[in-house]
Amino acid sequence: MREIGSFVDGKWRDDSPGGRLESTDPARGMPVAEALLADADLFVEACRAAREAQRGWAAVPAPVRGRVIEQIGRLVEANKDALAALVTREIGKPVAESLGEVQEVIDTCTFFAGEGRRLYGQTVPSEMPDKQLFTFRVPVGVTAIVTAGNFPVAVPSWYLVPALLCGNAVVWKPAEYTPAIAHALTELFVRAGLPAGVLNTVLADGPTTSDGLAAALDAGLVDKIGFTGSSAVGVRIGELAGRHLQTPCLELGGKNPLVVMPDADLDLAVDGALFSGFGTAGQRCTSLGTAIVHAAVHDEFLRRFDAAVRGAVIGDPTRSDVLYGPMISARFLEAFERHLGLVRPHHALHGSTGTGRITAANPREGFAGDAEAGVYAHPTIVAGVRVDDEIANTETFGPMVGVAAFEEFDEAVELANGHGYGLSASIYTSTPVHAFRFRERVSAGMVSVNNSTSGAEAHLPFGGNGRSGNGSRQSGVWVLDQFTRWQSMNWDYAGTLQKAQMDTQTVAGDPDFRLP
Repeated sequence: MREIGSFVDGKWRDDSPGGRLESTDPARGMPVAEALLADADLFVEACRAAREAQRGWAAVPAPVRGRVIEQIGRLVEANKDALAALVTREIGKPVAESLGEVQEVIDTCTFFAGEGRRLYGQTVPSEMPDKQLFTFRVPVGVTAIVTAGNFPVAVPSWYLVPALLCGNAVVWKPAEYTPAIAHALTELFVRAGLPAGVLNTVLADGPTTSDGLAAALDAGLVDKIGFTGSSAVGVRIGELAGRHLQTPCLELGGKNPLVVMPDADLDLAVDGALFSGFGTAGQRCTSLGTAIVHAAVHDEFLRRFDAAVRGAVIGDPTRSDVLYGPMISARFLEAFERHLGLVRPHHALHGSTGTGRITAANPREGFAGDAEAGVYAHPTIVAGVRVDDEIANTETFGPMVGVAAFEEFDEAVELANGHGYGLSASIYTSTPVHAFRFRERVSAGMVSVNNSTSGAEAHLPFGGNGRSGNGSRQSGVWVLDQFTRWQSMNWDYAGTLQKAQMDTQTVAGDPDFRLP
């Protein structure tokens, strides 16, 4: 079993001041790698290395930095199958989804390679003669990026690629339980030509990261924080950043609604709900939380949805036909089982031959994995959800989907917004007015029509509002505002001091003129 430490200032470390943690294949229970964890001091050391390297990296012309990003994309593309297989092995994601996740890295690099030639400012007309005004994008400085393990390569790329392109140095803290993936992705980035210290990868647990980040901020070593994870931790990150007058980029949890109108294509809606709710075993921030179905089609939708979930193959993630594989790890399974405690007597359960962990004593009909070695969970549909149910307002992060009924459009909107999250939402309808009215009133930062709540493209803004984030956006040109600061410059060549708002030219008019 390989030991993997942190990568600081261009070198892999072999010390483990924060202890050790074994990563395990959640489908088979076999060890994958052992993480040599950092302590807070090592996190600060990485931030200091980034600070020392950042100015030199920012001096590299932006088109050349874009070329490095392009080379990262080509390296990832050349290693696509191997990287996807590692994702499947270390977190249990089905191979088709793992390949899609790696493709997201490639697409992100392809998009931002060109942005190295498009970090545009503007020339602005002045109110005075012989004076020019300009704006420039400048790097933020050192960015500390903390990401979760459910998308261990795609989501980090959303931060790392634009941050590096814009001339920042990065300290990346991946999920500590994915050391092999973190090692592979770091190697691919560095081998593309990044100078030492520009990208540093620190393996550390949550409390250590918090302590290290606080110390690095106090020392003036971090200028921007990016965080993807739970809403609860995001609140603490926001508080920490606020004490240093910084605005973090926060991409947090979701309780994503999928509204089914009476004119919807029910088979299409079921397909969307199946992938939204149970892809990646429901372990996505964009996973479907509650299907909100019009009373006229509720029973038929539930019948078809139940049949689709019962008929889905669950098990070995290396199979091409599985809907989902294991939970990421035992701790995620335990959290999911706790959320099953939100089921109340007025709810009805559908979707499988049991609930909770799949075992020999609690089997899943048609299961295609090793239940004793892996950490697998039954898919669960919870029908009869009401707007005031705790389950309607809690991110359950696992293979569980609620189903609620509504009569009037206002009820659907109340269910879609009432939980306070605002990440992703979907509506199934054949009537344009329903789609546009839903878009206007839903709180989500991302809206789909006749498509799933999950799915992102590299050139479209990604992010949420409310409990799902602070309004920051990733992907596309919009993320550039997270990793650059606008700088304005005025250049006066009049040869005399011109004072704005005081020495401006006036033009006389005749305000009393009237047409005869």
